[in-house]
Amino acid sequence: MAFLKRFSKSLFLSLVLLFSVATTFEVVAQDGKALFSQNCASCHAVNKKLTGPALAGVEDRWPDKTKLHAWIKNSAAFLKTGDAYANNLYNEYNKVAMNLFPQLTDKEIDAIIGYVNTAAKEPTTTKPSDGDTAAKGEDADNSLLFGILTLVLAVIALVLLQVNSNLKKLADQKEGFKTPEPVAFWKNKSYIAMVVVILFLVGGYYTTKGAIGLGRSKDYQPVQPIYYSHKVHAGVNQINCQYCHIGVYQGKQATIPSVNVCMNCHLAINEYKGEKIVTEEGVEINGTAQIKELYKYAGYEEGKPWDASKAKPIQWVRIHNLPDHVYFNHAQHVKVGQVACQTCHGEIQKMGEVKQFADLSMGWCINCHRETKVQFKDNGFYSIYEKYHADLKNGKLDSTKGVTVEMIGGTECQKCHY
Repeated sequence: MAFLKRFSKSLFLSLVLLFSVATTFEVVAQDGKALFSQNCASCHAVNKKLTGPALAGVEDRWPDKTKLHAWIKNSAAFLKTGDAYANNLYNEYNKVAMNLFPQLTDKEIDAIIGYVNTAAKEPTTTKPSDGDTAAKGEDADNSLLFGILTLVLAVIALVLLQVNSNLKKLADQKEGFKTPEPVAFWKNKSYIAMVVVILFLVGGYYTTKGAIGLGRSKDYQPVQPIYYSHKVHAGVNQINCQYCHIGVYQGKQATIPSVNVCMNCHLAINEYKGEKIVTEEGVEINGTAQIKELYKYAGYEEGKPWDASKAKPIQWVRIHNLPDHVYFNHAQHVKVGQVACQTCHGEIQKMGEVKQFADLSMGWCINCHRETKVQFKDNGFYSIYEKYHADLKNGKLDSTKGVTVEMIGGTECQKCHY
């Protein structure tokens, strides 16, 4: 009997350990995916060449992992070592410097590589518009799998507990001990307390998760009065963001361009002759018809001089909206901090109708402030920070890591809330 008790206990612990290890591997994979999305996705894809090379097979191209780590953390410093492959890669991409990631640890880089290796083996979807759905389906499948495993383990645990109870009862009867009648499950105070605690924890988790997400609008993509494709304008035609959103260099708001800014180009361009425009739902958009819609707002009749006084504003639907108690200044980030538009808005040059790329949560902003290196060099705005300039010059501060936004007060409450 003692042997059976030890065996059932060992089996139960082994199953729990196995489940824990499997869950740990899943967490590591999710961490690699999150790190890839935060640091790499704006320039790299797994199986497709974007601004930078496709990352599938990156370990094969860099046989020395130490060099790969050094390249990712500080490509500019690594180029000075004279490594042939690094310099050839730099020249191949028109000498466009890779972003520096000194904040990434070796383990985090390995997690990213692990995610890339896994994603490279997965079959790609044939429909581009179904990409997000496929990714969500994959996550749902994994969640379902682990949910089923949890239920199976729970059933096994209950069975083993019952077996253990029966074995103990048989042993007591053989030795002459009188065993009291077991209390029914629904009357057992220990079981009732356990169920209440589990329900409290599960309910509290989902309540907290829902409360944290209140007011966040990640992936919000409203239908606009005119289908304006950033892919056509900022992507294909490479119109600079600041041509339309002039406020990013001057003040708090990026500003939405008025009709006369649109007409600067569309007085001459009255017909769309580019590649076919298709929405994410697969609906084809008539680009020329959208230009005619613009003319209605502008009060413009083709072939006649345009009277700008007849124009009326386009009722664009706002996408990004921070709470009233949050202060955010575009000029401070874009001009002073030299933050690229894609950092917050995603690959805007590849979007048809724009959607909100990030959740714009407080944690998301603070993490950026903790990791982002301030552009100190040749930036007069930061000339007042004489101590940091002196420490960088004297070597007291690591020049590769530099000065982060957090170090100059970027995580102080009153910086964003006052």
